[in-house]
Amino acid sequence: DLIYKVFVFPQETKHSHVLVKAKLEQPLQNFTVCLRSYTDLTRPYSLFSYTTKAQDNEILLFKPNPSEYRFYVGGKFVSFSIPKNIMESEHVCASWESTTGIVGFWFNGNPWPRKGLQKGYTVGEKASIVLGQEQDSFGGGFDTQQSFVGEISSVYMWDMGTSTSMVRGAMDDQFADAPIFGWRNFPYEVVGEVYLK
Repeated sequence: DLIYKVFVFPQETKHSHVLVKAKLEQPLQNFTVCLRSYTDLTRPYSLFSYTTKAQDNEILLFKPNPSEYRFYVGGKFVSFSIPKNIMESEHVCASWESTTGIVGFWFNGNPWPRKGLQKGYTVGEKASIVLGQEQDSFGGGFDTQQSFVGEISSVYMWDMGTSTSMVRGAMDDQFADAPIFGWRNFPYEVVGEVYLK
């Protein structure tokens, strides 16, 4: 149970990351990812990277600059513009459903206009899931210039869509259990220099 704890990524690196040791039972037709981050980086960085052997950006939450998030499914992405926050933590959730391709995005608990991506796609279940690095190959291929520096916490993943009330619950770590993983049932391994504080 990681309630009231954060992962601290102290410096840019080519290897340090948190490996999420989740085992998915079946391919994903719907999913939601939520997390909180706190950083002063202005260069591009990766927060959440889910890679299969077939596709390195199977699911990716990436921030190319301080006023944009990119959300990838199956190697393609949509962008969401956000206000530039000066030194505040940012909570984001992104959801996707295969049947419509609709992507939902929430920033600090508020829904953004929905977009479409990869209708009919299926996300593979044999995955390597990493926080703080962008995988260019299964479980590796990291780039120092895309590594995260700062704090990540309240990481959740569901195998279904979400609602604004669920997003706000995730912001406050109100869920005892999340179907794939959540902050109170978070299966992880630290690789390199990342600290749990």
